Parts: sequence; structure tokens; C-alpha cells
Amino acid sequence: MQRVLPLLTDPPENPATPNGYLDQLDSHPADHVNTGMVQSLWSSRVGASLFDHAATAARRVVGILQSPAERLHLEPGQTVLDLACGPGEVTASLARTVGRDGLAIGIDISESMLARAVDRHRAGNIAFLRADAQRLPLRDNSIDAATCIAGLQLIPDPAAALAEMIRVLRPGGHLAVLVPTVRSGALEKIGRNLPGIGGARSFADTEIPGIAEEFGLSGVATRRLGTIQWTYGYKSR
Repeated sequence: MQRVLPLLTDPPENPATPNGYLDQLDSHPADHVNTGMVQSLWSSRVGASLFDHAATAARRVVGILQSPAERLHLEPGQTVLDLACGPGEVTASLARTVGRDGLAIGIDISESMLARAVDRHRAGNIAFLRADAQRLPLRDNSIDAATCIAGLQLIPDPAAALAEMIRVLRPGGHLAVLVPTVRSGALEKIGRNLPGIGGARSFADTEIPGIAEEFGLSGVATRRLGTIQWTYGYKSR
């Protein structure tokens, strides 16, 4: 955690991590909180366990939720952000890629998810923070790479979260996000109504790439598999 403090916009004078993670919501309260059914489920202990099983099954079936390290062009010694990290499996994978001289930071708003993350992953190059994805407590240009896997659809303002990820990237830093997508037409209309139903949503297949370019991401590309899509690129300046 001492390695994280210089990266924070407002580091605490006496940082305490009684639960194994640094809670930044006290100094940076969440602007908007998802209280929908889906987010509430994942935030519960039962839901956190179900999430583990669902994510593991998805990785085994299609391999799409595996570590995005290749898309992030990670090198040993770099600092990487895993937004909406959940139980920290991807965070730990990224930590192994950047090595002990690097640092993987997992951020989530769910206490139950973070509790599972810190219980499982205690390496010296991993740190977990509780914070609002829409207002990250990190300095501008402080991170070498950033990812968010199947988390943007649960954030009330996903565009704000994406803008924040790009803001904290250093020039030349890479970003890779994975989201559920829908084609245009009736299915898209249904997907866009999901926030009112369960607190989750889907995106049009051009939506995330468009937002990323708007906030300064260069070389934006996508890869789609069924109803899920990778968007990745780099910060040019």
C-alpha cells in the first residue's frame, strides 16, 4: 500500500487498512451509486460467491475473461489498474505479468468483493482500493495501463468511468475494456432499458469505442465475440 500512496490525489496522512484494502470513499464519496438488483447481488456475500463460479465457467468455456495483459502491452515494472476488480483474479494475473517490481491496483466499490480479493491475493505487488469508478482517487498520468472487465455496465455513468481511466493513463499507456453489447434495433432498446430493471445495461457496439475516442484514446480497435466486445487503444498525449 505504501507504493500506492504517491499515486493518490489526496493520500491520507495516516493510512489504515484494517480490512486489507484502503477505503477512499470517505475522502471521495461516490457521486452516484448503483442500487439495482444486479449490483446488489454482486455486492452480497452470496452474490460474490456466485460471481466467482460464473466467471470461472465463462473463462473455461470461451476464454474471453482471461487476463487482458497482451492487449495492455504490459512490461515488467509497470503499474496497472484493474477497475471493478471484483474478487481480484484478473488483478492477480496482471500482477504476475508486471512482476514484483511492478504494481497491480484493484479498485471496486463492493466491500464483499474486496474482502474476497484481499483474502485470496496477498502478494507484495498487489493493492486494493475501495473507490468510486466515476471519480478515481488517482493522479493524472499515473498509471501505465488500465482495464475493466465486465464492470462498466454496472456503473451509473460508464462514460465518466471510462474518461477517468484515460485521465490516469500516462501518455503511451494502453487501455482495454470488456463490455456486453447489443446490435441496433429492438434488442438494443431492451439492453438500454436494463438500468431501470436491474441496475445493469448493455452497450451499442459502437458506443464504447466512440466514448474512448472522444476522451483522447488513440488507435481504438474492437474485437467482438457474440454479445461481448473488447475495446482497446492507447493514450497518445
